[in-house]
Amino acid sequence: MEKTIRLSGIAYESLVNGPGMRRVFFAQGCKHNCKGCFNPDTHDFNGGEERNMDELIKDTLDNQILRGVTFSGGDPWEQADKFAYMAKTFKENGLSIWSYTGYTFEYIIKHQNEYKGWTDLLNNIDVLVDGRFEEEKKKDGLKFKGSENQRIIDVKESLKLSSIITIEY
Repeated sequence: MEKTIRLSGIAYESLVNGPGMRRVFFAQGCKHNCKGCFNPDTHDFNGGEERNMDELIKDTLDNQILRGVTFSGGDPWEQADKFAYMAKTFKENGLSIWSYTGYTFEYIIKHQNEYKGWTDLLNNIDVLVDGRFEEEKKKDGLKFKGSENQRIIDVKESLKLSSIITIEY
């Protein structure tokens, strides 16, 4: 695998993309084009810049105040194999892993064998915030999600129980 990933940006220390101090990687490229998207500049698959994954991993692990990593976008699931590579290393080093996606958990489960890296990414994240952003379901005060239709899913428990287990914040 090529050791680069296409990113639109990085939030080096964030408290708004999951619990605790987190590093947030914003994927470049998204097929969903949700009306009212917070990050429309991340949609173009040719935008952003290629970054070396091993350098990103090292820099993240060197920051001792981080408690987790969040993959946002764009849609990280469009580069799932690369985000899975990073997630596995972060997980092995004790960081919690969150991922946002416009796909639903059900869609990912059904199609995980059709898309490169989907199974690996699913198995290396703790929480998935799923579903497209729906502008008409946007509501003030939602924590860690943009619209009411999106779910914050405990991936490990959901896979273990073969049923979607959500987390409320």
